[in-house]
Amino acid sequence: MVAMVVAACGGDEGDAQSSEVLFATTEATTASPAANVDPDSAPASALSDMRDPSFPSPLIDPEEIISGGPPPDGIPSIDDPQFVSIAEADKWLGANEPVVYLEINGDAHAYPVQVLIWHEIVNDTVGGVPVAVTYCPLCNSAVSYRREVNGQVTTFGTSGRLYASSLVMYDRATESLWTHFDGRAVVGALTGERLEPISSPLLGWSDFKESYPDAAVLDRNATGFSRPYGENPYAGYDNPATSPFLFPATVDDRAVAKQRVVGVTVDDAARAWTLEGLMDGPASATNDQVGDTPVVVFWKEGQASALEAELIVSGRDVGSVAVFSPAVDGETLTFRVQDGNFVDDQTGSLWDITGTAVAGDLIDTSLEQIHHLDTFWFAWSTYQPDTDLVD
Repeated sequence: MVAMVVAACGGDEGDAQSSEVLFATTEATTASPAANVDPDSAPASALSDMRDPSFPSPLIDPEEIISGGPPPDGIPSIDDPQFVSIAEADKWLGANEPVVYLEINGDAHAYPVQVLIWHEIVNDTVGGVPVAVTYCPLCNSAVSYRREVNGQVTTFGTSGRLYASSLVMYDRATESLWTHFDGRAVVGALTGERLEPISSPLLGWSDFKESYPDAAVLDRNATGFSRPYGENPYAGYDNPATSPFLFPATVDDRAVAKQRVVGVTVDDAARAWTLEGLMDGPASATNDQVGDTPVVVFWKEGQASALEAELIVSGRDVGSVAVFSPAVDGETLTFRVQDGNFVDDQTGSLWDITGTAVAGDLIDTSLEQIHHLDTFWFAWSTYQPDTDLVD
């Protein structure tokens, strides 16, 4: 049985509870916590008691990990994802709708945000690699990880809790709690472990299907749940004038809390660019570096905000961002935009938003993706307080 629960966060304009947020909860519709673990040998559960004395010292004060409204698995992960072709998905996806995509070992999967916004986690296998694709609407970010800890494959579910207004996951093997942004186990038996991130950018549907015509697309009609896919349960949340939901900390005043940024970490260096600084005409190319590492940031119009309008397809155009290493065969390329196309200065080859050369001397060459986050400033600055910010 499925029950819809509305968490309406009322308050004065601009306070921390000024946005109305909807949560979907379920009863007995997902795998139960630690379903495959022998109860006699299972460790204590951080879902039940974050202060169990058998746990290592937590990396985050449990008092800062707070309920967001739903119970564990109240926002149900998709554990048996089904896929359809580009042609089939094209019947219900708008050209500018955002998708999260992964390509591993030549296998490309797309996860429409109109589905992820209702489920937040998809446990999948791409190119033979077990992955957890995660999306946090409250911090406007998508991050994917190998769902493997100490050589053991597990699945992840939503804990119903938040840290700094962002998703807190749990693994179903030990019920430890993990933070969405950096893939760390912060409370529970696995405290201190870290998941391996896998680059999974957000991209407008039309650009994705052009670059990956043979990809598999998560089927919204076979999730096992009934949801109004395509609708945005967080309408109005993508508004810089409003405050984050249940965000208890002081926001770094270099930017507005819900200003959109693109963040990158390389080794110990962190850098973020405001979206407004990247938006320039139909496309832009920013040659920069993070620490001592050269990077190039592509931005291209054609992706709707998932968190603004009542229908995702109606959100304003925020464009798609991609971050790459500009090194090709030992040479560091520099890029510009010419007639709406990405062009490298060294060979004049044309490149698409996925970092693939589509014409010129370097045709079919692919730039190495650099893991980045499209997110809100409050979230990025919480996890990377020493970040540089480029406006």
